[in-house]
Amino acid sequence: MSEISVRREQDAGWGQDWQRPARRSLGASAVKSSAFAVPAVLGLVRFLTTRDWPVAGVVAVCAGAAVLIVAGVLAYDVIRLRTTRWRLTDDRLELRSGIAVRQRRSIPRDRVRSVDLRADPVLRAFGLTVVKVGTGERSAEDDELRLDPLTRHDAETLRRTLLRGAVAGPQVDAPLAELKWSWIRYAPLSVWTFTGAAVVLGLAYKGLNTIGVKVLTTEVAEGLWSWVTARPVVTVPLLLVANAAVGALGAGLLFAESWGRYRLEREPGRLRLRRGLLTARSLTMEERRLRGVEISEPLLLRLGGGARVKAIATGLGKAGENETEDVAALTPPLPRAVAGRLAAEIARTNLPAPASPRPSTTPGPGTASELGTGAGVGSGLAAHPPAARRRRIGRALVTVLVLAAGAAAVSSLVPWAWVRAWVWAAPAVALPLGLWLAAESARSLGHALGGRHLITRTGSVVRRTVALDRAGISGWTITESLFQRRHGLLTVSATTAAGDGRYDVVDVGRGDGLDLASRAVPGLLEPFLDRSARNT
Repeated sequence: MSEISVRREQDAGWGQDWQRPARRSLGASAVKSSAFAVPAVLGLVRFLTTRDWPVAGVVAVCAGAAVLIVAGVLAYDVIRLRTTRWRLTDDRLELRSGIAVRQRRSIPRDRVRSVDLRADPVLRAFGLTVVKVGTGERSAEDDELRLDPLTRHDAETLRRTLLRGAVAGPQVDAPLAELKWSWIRYAPLSVWTFTGAAVVLGLAYKGLNTIGVKVLTTEVAEGLWSWVTARPVVTVPLLLVANAAVGALGAGLLFAESWGRYRLEREPGRLRLRRGLLTARSLTMEERRLRGVEISEPLLLRLGGGARVKAIATGLGKAGENETEDVAALTPPLPRAVAGRLAAEIARTNLPAPASPRPSTTPGPGTASELGTGAGVGSGLAAHPPAARRRRIGRALVTVLVLAAGAAAVSSLVPWAWVRAWVWAAPAVALPLGLWLAAESARSLGHALGGRHLITRTGSVVRRTVALDRAGISGWTITESLFQRRHGLLTVSATTAAGDGRYDVVDVGRGDGLDLASRAVPGLLEPFLDRSARNT
């Protein structure tokens, strides 16, 4: 887009002319077509060499196939560019696209909630960026509009224009958070460290086998199996350690690629997240759409003293079909104390420390004031009744009994002595681990009311501490199972248009839970309360 069009946008609302995606995408498509050409060429080489073709013939056929693949990709991209148009008017962002089936989509500018910029290494080399504009409509299929691709300059100009309606304020030069490479020590503290290497090796083996590359012959496989079964006490732990080492290395590399150049900053009325060492990512969201924050502590990460901060906001785009990243993540894994300070600064409230909640059952009138003024929240969380702990211990014991029954059945059926010995390790390990997780889950339970937020904490495998803006709560769901009813417990769920859609206060006392919901959003639950029978 020329400087003239940029000035026209600043003076008259970007203009009414239809724009095309950047033509540089043809070069990017040509480079990306190698992802299709290389496997096809390798397959042809494997096929033709087994039939004694001359080298010149193999080279000619492979070159012709590569040219056809690249030409086909370029032809498709040319047609896509010619049939795609977009424009920004005074009140709407419109997109026309489609080759066989024409589509016309538009988003009102006042419904734009977030703008996501993403550029993989190939697009970055050509100065291009993919723009995703989100509206936050949870149930709509057309809640996101994708412009693929725009030049980097046009993408930044469009981002600033679409979010121009945010609250004005002074520009803050100091970022909220920047990457510290010492945080990479938290990267291996994930279950994928122990499973990722095996998954990747399995996929690589399947892919190579598809194109005719025999990495593992029958003889080699039989030899490996014999080696494992001959001395399983040594070989099984050795394989597990090797798998974990490879997984830890992969986790560190993935952390570096995903969170390299990480920077979280506050612009006037907006939060902007930028990250990515190879694939550049930029997400901008309006602060007025922020409904709270969440501190997530998966078990391994929590044991290592780490945590992650996530946004609870309307309008966050959805991850693509081939994307596994959490679009709500505001930080990489980082120290728990840093996560707490950052979450408090984003939500303008404090969040609980890892310590246990205080033993009182109901947050008193002073608690909300303390939380609202930024006092320590760890001392303000109300603990849940002892019956909540008993429920968790009971579930852990039932699980151990089921595993013991399964181990007994397996040991009576399999012929291998070493399998019969190892199978009993499951209930033996599950007993102390289950009791510990039950105690951790009970210790994590807590809730409180702040000046602006409902604060709840729950979970053992993944402990989640949520500060939900009370103004964003649209309703309540009260759940009371048969077992909860016997113990005088219930689950209070706050429904909201942001984040997961609902956030639970689990296994709270019946009277305390209803009081909490009633006081969090005055007037919303009162018509459904029978105060004379709440504690009966």
